[in-house]
Amino acid sequence: MNEKRKLRSPVMVVNPKSYIYGEESIELAKISDRLAEKYDIDTVFTCQAADVYRVRQATKNIFVAAQFMDPIVPGRGMGAVLPESLKASGADIVVLNHAEKPLTLFALDATMRRADELGLLTFVCADTPAQCRAVAQLGPDLVICEPTSLIGTGSTSSDDYVRDTIAAVKSVDPNIMVSQGAGVSTNEDVYRVIMMGSNATGATSGILNAPSREGKIEEMIQAIAKAKEDLQK
Repeated sequence: MNEKRKLRSPVMVVNPKSYIYGEESIELAKISDRLAEKYDIDTVFTCQAADVYRVRQATKNIFVAAQFMDPIVPGRGMGAVLPESLKASGADIVVLNHAEKPLTLFALDATMRRADELGLLTFVCADTPAQCRAVAQLGPDLVICEPTSLIGTGSTSSDDYVRDTIAAVKSVDPNIMVSQGAGVSTNEDVYRVIMMGSNATGATSGILNAPSREGKIEEMIQAIAKAKEDLQK
């Protein structure tokens, strides 16, 4: 079994989904890379499978995340995303079970096991506290807790939701990291969820729709760095 890269909490996640690709994705990854180094904050950048290799080659600090893969092995599987191809391209992480790409329990478990074999970190999405607890039972490296109804709305999860989902995951295994993501769009949002116990947070539309994408990522990483410092006091 290959060894996984170690993530240091708290973590910044830049998640462009399928809104950008190619050169635009490479440029945003480079920005994320520079800021990760500047503030010494572990930063995850998700990208299209076709862009994983180029993002990896263009950066040195960020964790590169594929947005999906299939639980196949080399051989048959025309059209599927082969885990070995992602690993060979330089992926560190695979994101699974997002609301826009849900998996059955069987498929999720099988895909996570393939990721473990290759040393890919698993970021697994879940909605309710009960789902977060169930996903934690499968042993992911990080659970992304976000109410499906809030994704892309700019409205953040309630304090009760943040507390309940973190507690649900940590009750299964305190070593599993938790990310709060839905609706996060400001430095205040970022600071709040990290101070409440989240190990990671990030954004899609909050970054992509900002007047300055670089300025928005820097604002969010600064908030993470401040929360990290305040939690250490």
